[in-house]
This record gives sequence, structure tokens and C-alpha cells, in this order.
Amino acid sequence: MRENRGILFASANEVVVESKPMPEPGPDEVLVETRRTLVSTGTELTMLTDSHPREGRSLPFEPGYNNIGVVVEVGEAVDDGVIGERVATYGAHQRYTTPAYESCYPVPDGLADEDAAFFTIGEIVMNGVRRGDLAFGESVAVYGLGLLGQLTARVAHLAGAHPVVALDIASARLAHLPDLPGVVGMNPRADDWSGRFEDATDGRLADVVFEVTGNPSVIPDEFEALREGGRFVVLGSPRGTSEFDFNRACHDPGYTIIGAHNRTHPSHATTADPWTRGRHVELFFELLASGRLSVSDLVTHREPVENAPEVYESLLEDRTQALGVVLEW
Repeated sequence: MRENRGILFASANEVVVESKPMPEPGPDEVLVETRRTLVSTGTELTMLTDSHPREGRSLPFEPGYNNIGVVVEVGEAVDDGVIGERVATYGAHQRYTTPAYESCYPVPDGLADEDAAFFTIGEIVMNGVRRGDLAFGESVAVYGLGLLGQLTARVAHLAGAHPVVALDIASARLAHLPDLPGVVGMNPRADDWSGRFEDATDGRLADVVFEVTGNPSVIPDEFEALREGGRFVVLGSPRGTSEFDFNRACHDPGYTIIGAHNRTHPSHATTADPWTRGRHVELFFELLASGRLSVSDLVTHREPVENAPEVYESLLEDRTQALGVVLEW
């Protein structure tokens, strides 16, 4: 007999693993049995601490949107030939979930479940890099080296950026940067970081800055790395407001500020912009399968779902030691 269970943020800083009703697929849905989910530490911890910037979200809350599983049952309008298919879905941290089949992404054979679980992180980063209009040979600064920042540095390098300067105050995160030519890690609080940054970019500074810290208080200082006329891409979700002098720090130097939330993906492919969320996921899987992109080195924790309360407690205490946190079902 199937038993469903899942993670609930019951109240601020309170995580429980609880039994849930067994879902039944609607006509256009499938029942997916989860194998692996990935914790989105930024978004999920802001929800857990009840500090998410978007209105209308409140506790209790069922977290999660990086789910890899297998189709075990279908609704009446779905071909039963898809039973047994491995799929990526935006399902929560739950043993069984019922997405619309059209919203599922097939996972290629040979791709590990835990690698595939990064698919949402991949689509967010690819959309952000694309919205930044990054061109071959342009220099990049990435502020914040959590999961999104780590992957931003990798995708920007893959897209032809040179150099890619990745900045974080946590040495553990800097240590996870890939050993790739032109990828340079720096601590923006170090006494010599400004001089090192100018040296790395041959004095030109960054053509594009990606803000991925989510910390609004540091955003104004990040413009110091940007050349005149450069682009500033808000790829993370800042949790609060920033005090900003638009004349001195934007209007006069001619900066372009670009929002790059995942919701800025086009809803449908067009000849002008074919890069929907689904197309980015497809590309992400192709890059992983070909070995041109790797995320396996970003997995720092593998835990059974029963340990979820302890996992989140540890993340609340210090998330600088954690990147890819994979829950096994």
C-alpha cells in the first residue's frame, strides 16, 4: 500500500515530516513517485524564517520545487505508455505528487537523479545569463556563491565570458569554484580585492554584474565592479529594500539594471524568443549529459527525508557550508 509523506514548514523555524493524504491524478495529471528532491536554500530559508519578499506567501507552507521521480499512474486523458518514465517536476518535497503531464520534463537515460534535481536552478541561471545579454569575451562579476551563484559562474564561463570573477565572503564557497581558466574567486571584504579585481579585468571592470546574494544592503556597493554603460542583473531575490542614489550610481554612469526572476521566462516560444523554461531545462539536461556542464561537485549533503528537520536546523545555523542539499526518498 502506498504511503505519502512530505515536509511542512509548520511555523517560523519549525520543520516537520508528516503523513499526507495520497493524491489522485486528475484527467490531465500523472502520479509521480519521488526519488530525489533538491533544497533551494535561498528561497526555502526565507520562507522558513517568514521573511520572503513576495506578498501572499505565509506559513504553514509546503516547500520544494526541484523534484525527480517516476510516473506510476496516469489520469484518464494521459497515455498510459508514460508509466515508468522518469521526469523532473516542480513538485514539493513530498513522496507522491500529481503534476499535469504537460508540465513534466523527461530526464535523459544515464543522468543521475541528484544531478537532474538541479534543473530549476539551471533554468533560473540560464534565463538570468540570457537576460544579461552576455556576449563572447565580456567580463563578468558574480556576487554571491550559493547554488545560483556557483552555477552562474559556470554558465557564464560556458557562454564565453572572460574573465569570470566570483565573489563571496565565505571561504568554503570560494573553495567550490571550478578550476577553469579565467574563473577567479575573491573575497570582497579583503583589503586588496579592488586592486585584484582591476588586475583580473585589465582595468576595464565588469561588463556584466550578477547579483546573487539576495542581501539588499550590499547591492549599492556591487556597482563598484561595473564599468560605465555596463549591465547589472538582479538574478537572486533581494529580501528587502536598498538605499540607492540613482543619479550618482545609475543615471550618470549609464548603467542598465535588469530583473531576472524565473517568472521573466516567456510563457510561449516565439521566433523572437524561443527560450521558455522547458527549453532551458532541455538544454540543461543536454549539457549535463554531454559533460560540458557539471553539478555533481556542488552536492554537499545527501540525507534521507526523515532527517529533514535536522537538515534545515543546520542550514539556519550556518548555510555557508552547504550548497547542493539532496533529500533521498
